[in-house]
Amino acid sequence: MIRGEQKVTGAHLERAAIVYVRQSTLMQVREHTESTLRQYDLAGQAARLGWAGTAIEVIDADLGLSGRTASHRDGFKHLVARVCLGEVGAVFGLEVSRLARSNADLARLLELARLTSTLVIDNDGVYDLSDINDRLLLGLKSQMSEAELHWLTSRMNEAKKAAARRGELRVPLPVGLVYDDDGGVVIDPDEEVAAAISDVFAAFTATGSAYGVAGAFAGRRFPRRAYGGTWAGQLRWGRLTHARAAGILRNPAYAGAYVYGRRRSRQVVDPDGSVRSSVTELPRDQWEVLIPDHHPGYITWEDYLANEAKLAANRTNAGARPPREGTALCQGIVSCGACGRAIQVRYQDRYPRYECSHSRADHVATPLCGSVRADTIDQAVAAALLAAVEPAQVTLALAAAEEVTIRRQRSVRAAELAVERARYDADRAERAFLACEPENRLVARTLEARWEARLADLAGTEAALAAQRSARPELPGPDQLAATIADLPALWSAPATSDKDRKRLLRTLLADITITPSASDPAQITVGLRWKSGASQQVQVTRRRSAVQLRCTDPAAIGLARRIGPGLDNNALAAALNDAGHRTGTGQPFDGVAAANLRNYHRIPYPGLLEDGELTPRQVAELTGVSVGTVHYWIRSGDLAARRGPAGRWCIPFPPGVEAACRERAGGSAHQHRSTDPAPRREQELSIAEAAARLGVKPDVIYAWAEWGHIPARRGDTGRLWIDFTPAVEHACLERITRSYKLPADIKAQAEQRLERTAV
Repeated sequence: MIRGEQKVTGAHLERAAIVYVRQSTLMQVREHTESTLRQYDLAGQAARLGWAGTAIEVIDADLGLSGRTASHRDGFKHLVARVCLGEVGAVFGLEVSRLARSNADLARLLELARLTSTLVIDNDGVYDLSDINDRLLLGLKSQMSEAELHWLTSRMNEAKKAAARRGELRVPLPVGLVYDDDGGVVIDPDEEVAAAISDVFAAFTATGSAYGVAGAFAGRRFPRRAYGGTWAGQLRWGRLTHARAAGILRNPAYAGAYVYGRRRSRQVVDPDGSVRSSVTELPRDQWEVLIPDHHPGYITWEDYLANEAKLAANRTNAGARPPREGTALCQGIVSCGACGRAIQVRYQDRYPRYECSHSRADHVATPLCGSVRADTIDQAVAAALLAAVEPAQVTLALAAAEEVTIRRQRSVRAAELAVERARYDADRAERAFLACEPENRLVARTLEARWEARLADLAGTEAALAAQRSARPELPGPDQLAATIADLPALWSAPATSDKDRKRLLRTLLADITITPSASDPAQITVGLRWKSGASQQVQVTRRRSAVQLRCTDPAAIGLARRIGPGLDNNALAAALNDAGHRTGTGQPFDGVAAANLRNYHRIPYPGLLEDGELTPRQVAELTGVSVGTVHYWIRSGDLAARRGPAGRWCIPFPPGVEAACRERAGGSAHQHRSTDPAPRREQELSIAEAAARLGVKPDVIYAWAEWGHIPARRGDTGRLWIDFTPAVEHACLERITRSYKLPADIKAQAEQRLERTAV
């Protein structure tokens, strides 16, 4: 009989009995089966207490999960939800710690059980949370369970830390490092694996970035060792990703250091209220254990620190500005001398520009903040760099050549090791096939197929090795390198030298660059160079002239034209400019057209246009009542004498006899309208175009109706027709549109709708 069994009432039996089953780890589930069976047997105990078999439910979704937190336990969340809904009469657990190791989680469940009159039953008895004594007892058990977990964890962690401080705590090793028979850490005896890891650090030295390392291994397989799962302890091969390359470069184990406590786990509360574990990497000064030279490494500790600093310099999200592939040489290290902010590079057009865009975006730009073409600054900076570097760097060039040779040898060595492995696998398959008994045909066929597959792999690796060897160009000899390094400017501007390499060379000597435009002359820019040695230098550069400035006329020519232009015509002005040795903005001699353009653009006055008794074509047209085009027609036909003025304009002698002849010619012309009304336009009158727009038809239709007399129209003094567009005229036009057989159907339909609205 269970203690407190009398607390189970009929109201509890009418609701469900839930048996909560949990083990902390999957190892306990596999090996500690007796505890799991005891928890499942609680269903029988619920039946003995009176619950029907259909009312007993088992929640075992949390097997293999720790009770430290409830955020990842779906079974516990389901149990809490059922209790909250009042559907549970009792919760069965082997002990209260099975429900939750966290006092906060268990207290929440117990409070819900009190509000819903739900019992909690374990091996010690039945607890009614409405009873203060039971509530105190379960609270004490909850506190003791959480404290017990803390003590167990503390003892285990302290034991681990003690072993780690001695460097004896065995931790999973990254690929390329293994434990020997004595438990020591050594480089992987598999030469292909070791060569691949070594090539990662060599590629980083060459490219300077983890992204470049991943690109160097494109198309080449990379090893990885599995820990846990089906492939535990086995060596697998795959692709080297950027994340894996960065992880290898940041791992101090490859530098021969033993490290413990690089990362720290802590609980984080999300905005939705859920609790999760977050792992953060600690700074090196906060690592709990760091033992340099603990085991053989692929690089030295100094190399590791240098690589770490280089990776930090590549992090653009932290404010770093690593060299990129763009053509702007000073990208990332140039700042504005006016506002002090970093200058951005804009590659919008063909020529990149240095632009102070941050200050403009924040509305703190100064009058001197602006932009300048990148090559204007880059050429001055490159000249200062080449002047500061001594040309005799033969030793450095030879060392670089030796490094390239070693790098290529490593790459070829990796392919050679792959061939060696494939040859060994093929020989092994051959020996297995030859050792098979001839009578065992099934086994012989399988071994023969395996042998053929290994031979195919061997052929593929040999072909890859041959292709890699043939693709490597020969390196120049020491004498050739000495001759090349002696001419460093040629090496700097060589097509084979990438922009990224130029930036790296520049940053080895230069710390930063400051651009300050001149306040008095915007075309002049002061470039401040701060060398890493601490010295500083200023270089004056001149902005490149724009296309408009390059094609501008010489100011001296403009000044001469202003002095002599008012008294000369265009041809005489062009001759005077040519005699003075001036040319147009395009470098051509001046002619009459160029002189006229210069006069119009710079507003240089013309000499006197009209002589006494002369008129312009517009004045003649206004005086005789004809159009300007009619006057030009008379001039072209020879009916009216005229001459060209200094600016090429017509000057017409117009004595009284010529005026009388023009009036007579205009009066007898068939093109002149006879019936004109000089009265101005009235309020209700519309032009032909306005009436057509009002009715939705073409102007030709309205013009034809006016000529045929269907609508009233009069001609003004300028020859323009005006229509007296009264409502009655509009109504008559709409009716005419609906009766027309020439107009489109949609126009007729619109006219009918307007007539209907008018009738309503």
